[in-house]
Amino acid sequence: MLNHFKPVLFFILVLMISLQCCKLNAQDTSETQPIIGTNQKIGDVILIALPVAALGTTLLKGDKKGAWQFTKGFVVTEAVTYGLKMSINKTRPDQSNDNSFPSGHTSTVFHSAGYIHRRYGFKYSIPAYLLAGFTAASRIDSRKHDILDIIAGAAIGLGSNLLFTTEYQQKHMQLSYSSFEGNHMIGFSYKF
Repeated sequence: MLNHFKPVLFFILVLMISLQCCKLNAQDTSETQPIIGTNQKIGDVILIALPVAALGTTLLKGDKKGAWQFTKGFVVTEAVTYGLKMSINKTRPDQSNDNSFPSGHTSTVFHSAGYIHRRYGFKYSIPAYLLAGFTAASRIDSRKHDILDIIAGAAIGLGSNLLFTTEYQQKHMQLSYSSFEGNHMIGFSYKF
C-alpha cells in the first residue's frame, strides 16, 4: 500500500519546493535590486530546507497521517499568508514593494517547527524553532519586515498546526504489570 502512496507524497514534496522557489523569485519587485546579505541568504535556504526536512522526516518514519496533516497545514498557512499580503498591501521597510504583511518566510518556517513540536514533541522541535527564529530575525535584518509582520507570520504558521496536527502515537499497544501486597495484575491497553 505504501508503494501506491509514494507518488502522491513525491508530488506533494515537489509542489512544496516549487512554491517556495516561486516565493523566492517573486519576492522583490523593485527596479533596483537591494544587496542581499548573508543572513538573508541563510534565511532563504532555511525557508526551503525546514519544510522539506519536516515532511521528509515524516515520510521516512512512514507516518502517512502526519504527512497529510503537514500538507493541509502548509496549504492553509500559505493561503492565509498570501491572501493577507494581497489584501492588506503594507509597504516593506525597504520600500521595495507592498507585500510586507505578514511575513511569508516566517509563517512557513514556524508552520514547519510547530508541526514537529505538535506531532513529535518539544525536544525534537528545538532545532527547528531556532532555525525559524533565525529566519524571522533575518527578515527584520534585511529590512523586508517589521516585528508586526513577523509576529503575524509566526501566529499563522503555528495556528495552522492547531487545526490539523495531532500527536504521533507510535506506541499502540502497552503491557503493564503491578504488584501490591501479594496481588498481581497484568494489564493490556491499545490506542486507536
